[in-house]
Amino acid sequence: MHCFEIEGGHKLSGEITPQGAKNEALQVICATLLSKEEIIINNIPDIVDVNNLINLLGDIGVIVKRLGKASCSFIAENINMDYLQSQEFRTKASSLRGSVMIMGPLLARFGKAYFPKPGGDKIGRRRLDTHFIGFEKLGAQFHYNPSEIFYSVEAEHLKGTYMLLDEASVTGTANIVLAAVLAQGKTTIYNAACEPYVQQLCKMLVSMGAKISGIGSNLLNIEGVESLGGCEHRILPDMIEIGSFIGMAAMTGSEITIKDTAYDELGVIPDAFRKMGIQLERRGDDIYIPEQDEYEIETFIDGSIMTIADAPWPGLTPDLLSVFLVIATQAKGSVLIHQKMFESRLFFVDKLIDMGARIILCDPHRATVIGLNKETPLRGTTLTSPDIRAGVALLIAALSANGKSTIQNIAQIDRGYQNIDERLRKLGAKIKRN
Repeated sequence: MHCFEIEGGHKLSGEITPQGAKNEALQVICATLLSKEEIIINNIPDIVDVNNLINLLGDIGVIVKRLGKASCSFIAENINMDYLQSQEFRTKASSLRGSVMIMGPLLARFGKAYFPKPGGDKIGRRRLDTHFIGFEKLGAQFHYNPSEIFYSVEAEHLKGTYMLLDEASVTGTANIVLAAVLAQGKTTIYNAACEPYVQQLCKMLVSMGAKISGIGSNLLNIEGVESLGGCEHRILPDMIEIGSFIGMAAMTGSEITIKDTAYDELGVIPDAFRKMGIQLERRGDDIYIPEQDEYEIETFIDGSIMTIADAPWPGLTPDLLSVFLVIATQAKGSVLIHQKMFESRLFFVDKLIDMGARIILCDPHRATVIGLNKETPLRGTTLTSPDIRAGVALLIAALSANGKSTIQNIAQIDRGYQNIDERLRKLGAKIKRN
């Protein structure tokens, strides 16, 4: 297995451009199954999860052509539905959680869809009830084979309806939207997720001929159409990577410019970093982070300890809480990190404690971090990446630490971050892949 070897304690400098958004890419690539016509998608990140999904669509029968380093053409004219019953499909699809979103378009277009239990990060329970309850409300029949952990949905005709989602699931909302755009009549989805990824998916579907209103809100109205055409779509920059680079600059005391961030789509992310005492400046669509010797966490107005918590959009995305936890270890002051959505995402803190961080894991969802104010740097050690986001948080910690660190299981990091070692070396990072 490959690993990263990192010599920490070096300042970085220069410019870095974020990749296309991983979570958006998974949604819009699945949407190509809705049309027989050519769909071109630009700014596709070159990462394991996305490449695996593209290969899976090719196996199903989608004609995929690489038009450039980050652009692909998709033509889903002839789909082999029998392949979805094969053991090969079960093996490939189960390794990638995002591929569950092929179900909505296949159900809408072909009246049936099949899927194994999906994999993905080991960050706690991630149920799929919202997806299947939504399909059922549209008129589909749901079947579950517990012995094989295999799901199927079938419907002669999907019919629009009103539904109130029990949770504002991003992938659940996306999957239901992908099914509803070809359903008969009007579908209303209340408590819909409204993350930029879902907004981008809806905008792409509208450009294909779908009728969707309420984009950007938690109340979506969809008028079903008979068919959808082709389009060309560009994926947003990855906000999680942007946040990771902001945290990396702060932890290493570096001066960095993050290029082409689509700043207006970042929501509360910049202000959340400012609450941690990190200076950042908007320059057009770029973000400039100056060199800082220290950064101090704010308190609430009454002087109580700051809490950084995740929430459905427009709240703070849970994918960045691992980064906030790491940068807090070298801040001045204390903070409570409250990860509400996933009960296993904070368990990587034991690795940070081994590096010298002062962290109290209160329970599976909360950790209190007492900042070292860079007076006592973290120390290098051997680390293991448990999931994508914790992996990059440990990478940031290693870049700031005194001495050498080894990060194992970097396949997890590669799932979400494109050639991260090569890009960081251009900033001056002492990192190599073995």
